[in-house]
Amino acid sequence: MLDIEKIRKEFPVLHQEVNGYPLIYFDNAATSQKPQEVIDALDNYYKGFNSNVHRGAHSLAAKATDEFEKTREKVRQFLGAAHIEEIIFTKGTTEAINLVAYSFGRKFIEEGDEIIISAMEHHSNIVPWQILCEEKGAILKVIPVTTEGELDYEAYENLLSDKTKLVAVVHVSNALGTVNDVQKIIASAKKVGAKVLLDGAQSSPHFNIDVQSLDCDFYVFSGHKVYGPTGIGVLYGKKEILEAMPPFLGGGEMIKEVTFEKTSYNELPYKFEAGTPNIGDTVALKNAIDFVERIGKSEIADHEQELHDYAIDKMKEIPGIKLIGTSQNKVSVISFLLEGVHHFDLGMMLDARGIAIRTGHHCTQPLMNEFKIDGTARVSLAVYNTKEEIDTFVSVLQKIAERFSAKTTEIS
Repeated sequence: MLDIEKIRKEFPVLHQEVNGYPLIYFDNAATSQKPQEVIDALDNYYKGFNSNVHRGAHSLAAKATDEFEKTREKVRQFLGAAHIEEIIFTKGTTEAINLVAYSFGRKFIEEGDEIIISAMEHHSNIVPWQILCEEKGAILKVIPVTTEGELDYEAYENLLSDKTKLVAVVHVSNALGTVNDVQKIIASAKKVGAKVLLDGAQSSPHFNIDVQSLDCDFYVFSGHKVYGPTGIGVLYGKKEILEAMPPFLGGGEMIKEVTFEKTSYNELPYKFEAGTPNIGDTVALKNAIDFVERIGKSEIADHEQELHDYAIDKMKEIPGIKLIGTSQNKVSVISFLLEGVHHFDLGMMLDARGIAIRTGHHCTQPLMNEFKIDGTARVSLAVYNTKEEIDTFVSVLQKIAERFSAKTTEIS
């Protein structure tokens, strides 16, 4: 059993009032809050050893480089990667996907080749491939979703062919919480010789990830989803594939030797890390992973699943609630609509009571179109959330439902 009150004390931001009410933060799929040890790590870097990495001969530079590379090793372990040079630091999931599209895509994707994504992808895993396909004359294919918000795996199998060069899919839907069967997706892709990229932005906070066991070719995630800072993300790629890919950006650090006639590129991982990196946030990412591992991913997942099931049971009792995405295999993300209330208005009314949720299309407009809606209200839960917070949320939601139900009755 986790001591949730003790865990909550580690998160300074949670202990405040918003609009005169205690903050209830239910927008964790957008970004998670940060424990004190992450905040301290960032503070300590700038106070104690702020310096550039990999290029200075002085003590501060050595300290900064050491701490920076400790995070790379921590991430390698976190993902179960075989080699430390398979871990590339980026600004986040978006940049990591763009790196693969730009580098792998421009070298290995040719006219007539096919790339497969799914209908539940975040825009970050749609737009880069659209741009690539337009440039190269490649074809973008889309795995449809069912009415329950699950991928149609039979349709996926029919999309695969010897022209399929890449399958890029989300591990967990940020809009619905659906957990996709990525092992099945990867195994089928390998049969036709396709590479696979997994968007792990929403799976990395919830699951133990082993990229070698999964046998994915690329895995990407953002630090700020796993209790870490913003502006730091990770691309994992198989070493032999990364070595065959050209650089993404040109500049300092990614070179071995530069002349006006010819430039030779650095070895992995530095070939893909041009310029001064986001050092402080990278250093602090290690502390975020330390926090997750200290609590335990399985324990966090169990707590979140218990909260999810509790919230669903309570919400179903409210007249007018419609759940969007009803897969049986989900993480703690709940998308819903309330009859008679626009999701944006609902978000504003909840905010007035100190309850932070997300509203809109969640950067998944094509998915919203599949459900013939323009967006949803979304609750996403984390380790520091409680059943008491859910009770408060449901009570406020119930009052909103009753108020608008009464207005509807008056009008009719």
